[in-house]
Amino acid sequence: MTDTILKQLAELERMSGPELKERWRALFGAVPPGYNRIFLVKRLSYRIQELAYGGLSRQTRERLNRLLDEEGYDELGRPPQEKPTGRDRLGIVPGTALIRHWDGQRHVVTALEEGFEYCGRHFRSLSAVARHITGTSWSGPAFFGLKGKGRKTVVERERHGA
Repeated sequence: MTDTILKQLAELERMSGPELKERWRALFGAVPPGYNRIFLVKRLSYRIQELAYGGLSRQTRERLNRLLDEEGYDELGRPPQEKPTGRDRLGIVPGTALIRHWDGQRHVVTALEEGFEYCGRHFRSLSAVARHITGTSWSGPAFFGLKGKGRKTVVERERHGA
């Protein structure tokens, strides 16, 4: 069995891009991502070994997810952001309320130390709030009139506790 697995791994290195994508379809039963060749080879290598020897146990996956959460990594495994957040780059002070009239309703979003609050829910970005309100993809700063030429939206700003 080990010889067959080693042979399969070695074959990956010699495969063309289309062959790697076909192998992806066979092993994952899905359309391959548009990543580069190196990624495809690495991920296919892991998948071949995972199918042959078994993947991580449920307990191990849960433990790894807990550790990532504790260290502040997001659901995609990206490290905590040390650069300024979108709110910081926009110069929005925590406690600022952004008010937008949309579809006949008044929507109030409050800037927090980390993210935004809307209708009692926490959102990581203004864009997530705009998407929640409209049901479509929006740039949050544009939706709330904080950027863009010839703003068509009037945005009111209030300071809470000032």
